Amino acid sequence: MPQAVTITGTRSTAHRPLIEYRALFEEYIAPFAREGVRFLIGGASGIDSLSLLWLGSETAVDLTVVVPATLRDQPADARHAVEAMQEAGRLTEVVELGGETRTPGYHARNRWMVDRADAVIGFPRRGTETSGTWYTLGYAAKQGKPQLVVPV
Repeated sequence: MPQAVTITGTRSTAHRPLIEYRALFEEYIAPFAREGVRFLIGGASGIDSLSLLWLGSETAVDLTVVVPATLRDQPADARHAVEAMQEAGRLTEVVELGGETRTPGYHARNRWMVDRADAVIGFPRRGTETSGTWYTLGYAAKQGKPQLVVPV
């Protein structure tokens, strides 16, 4: 069983009700969410924030949020999710990489997370073939790390 898991996913989540994401997380993330396991999650909107809030409220895992620049550079909803988990005492660490908030910075952030994980769980937008999520899953594959892909 992996001791560190990266979660990556689409920022576009409004096409499904929130209850469906909860069910997906219970089915696909919960089996890995054992005490002592660390989850690395980007501090973006969408799957990042939804999975962070779910893991923080439903599990006892260690949570590390990684942002490409600084937390204050993230969208308001993503900052709110991180702040809520900080206030609840659920975050182990927030890593600010000090890079840029454009594609190269997000790719660098995702590589950083994959490099420190044993496995990656990806939630790409159904019907897409290129995205940051697919980039991250591809990077994990090149590193020989297992990936679980759950299209949403």
